[in-house]
Amino acid sequence: MKVLGNKQLRDFNDAPTKNDGRLRFSKQNVVYKSSKTGKVDNIPAAELSVATWRRVCLGHGIKLATSTGHVYKYDGFRDTDYEKISEFFKANYKVELTEKDMCVKGWNWGTAKFSGPLLSFDVNDSSVFEIPLASVSQCATGKNEVTLEFHQNDDAEVSLMEVRFYVPPGNADEGTDPVEAFAQNVRSKADVIQATGDAVCVFKELQCLTPRGRYDILIYPAFLHLHGKTFDYKIPYTTVLRLFLLPSKDQRQMFFVISLDPPIKQGQTRYHFLILHFSKEEELKLTLNMSEEEVEKRYEGKLSKNMSGSLYEMVSRVMKALVNRKITVPGNFQGNTPGAQCITCSYKAQSGLLYPLERGFIYVHKPPVHLRFEEISSVNFARGTTTTRSFDFEVETKQGNQFTFSSIEREEYGKLFDFVNAKKLHIKNRGFKEGLVGASWYSDSDDDQHDAYLERMKAEGKIREEGDGSNDSDEETGE
Repeated sequence: MKVLGNKQLRDFNDAPTKNDGRLRFSKQNVVYKSSKTGKVDNIPAAELSVATWRRVCLGHGIKLATSTGHVYKYDGFRDTDYEKISEFFKANYKVELTEKDMCVKGWNWGTAKFSGPLLSFDVNDSSVFEIPLASVSQCATGKNEVTLEFHQNDDAEVSLMEVRFYVPPGNADEGTDPVEAFAQNVRSKADVIQATGDAVCVFKELQCLTPRGRYDILIYPAFLHLHGKTFDYKIPYTTVLRLFLLPSKDQRQMFFVISLDPPIKQGQTRYHFLILHFSKEEELKLTLNMSEEEVEKRYEGKLSKNMSGSLYEMVSRVMKALVNRKITVPGNFQGNTPGAQCITCSYKAQSGLLYPLERGFIYVHKPPVHLRFEEISSVNFARGTTTTRSFDFEVETKQGNQFTFSSIEREEYGKLFDFVNAKKLHIKNRGFKEGLVGASWYSDSDDDQHDAYLERMKAEGKIREEGDGSNDSDEETGE
């Protein structure tokens, strides 16, 4: 079997090429938490079956296989970590951490082996590379050839997009096409979404803010299908990180936000958030395309065959049951406007709403931003750059990124400051703010900041007044 690789360059500056996080070994489990997304891998110790230590491109890595068929790979270890981890695995997991060398001959002719969710390409029983089949987005066949296409990695400057395998004829049993047998092994584990059977339910003509347009949403047991006039999207439920249900400031509309990783693509644009917009007055009677016994057995009382209520309630209820994730709603924060749980502000010259949540902030809708408290290093309250009637709220993350939410009304300052203080976030200018009353912060006399433009206007006005006073004419001059 021969293999050819194809890679595509991406214009994605300053993006990390690895998904950094923290890995913790305990007697009960192995836990990994991603620093970027907050996603957690929890591997019970009883399920660990195989542990492999191997040399990777940067340092050393661990490959863990479980009795349930899952495979996890982590790297970034030092050579000296082997003995310590090996002894811990023996003592607590009763699993041997075996060393295994990778093949570095550079040959492209070898044997393809399918093992659970992995495709391993081996030369002389040594692995050259492994492909997680969940990363495969398409599998196409040709004459003696199988082509695998991959989901694009938004965090890498260079992404592997395609690999082609040459499958020689006559390698399989008589009556079986070796190319089709290879492709079938890939498709059985790949993330190739195919709509089989009927949808559980359909929501017609829902208004979507990102990506913009009206879409029919078909709910299948394993994925969500957005069908629009121009674009179609199939979103597996495994890519859904979080769900948010947010009321607008006027209390008449609702935003339903779906956080995705990896994001959906439209040309070169990536959408990490799917935002649906509803009016509270819209009602819907919904009938699921399943029997009552099947609904009860599959969803355990979370859904019923016939439901009715507000449209946003129906959509959020169905999504919560199928995705099996909690829906995040605004917490106890109350803005200056009665009943409002958000703050009107601007981000990147676009006006939107900032929602302080129990564990983070979310801004909708263009572009959507979600910031968890655990990834925030500090916040800062700054004077508005254009007017003294507003202020800016700056958030800096531990990765060094800064988000500035500007044009916030000064009446919101006290509520937002109290909220941030209660959540124990580090405020850069705490002493300066607590020493001043809110009104004096916004006073027109800026003693601590020199305004060159204002000084020039005052000087020009003084010159004009002197010129008007020296004029002997009795005519009144216009102001």
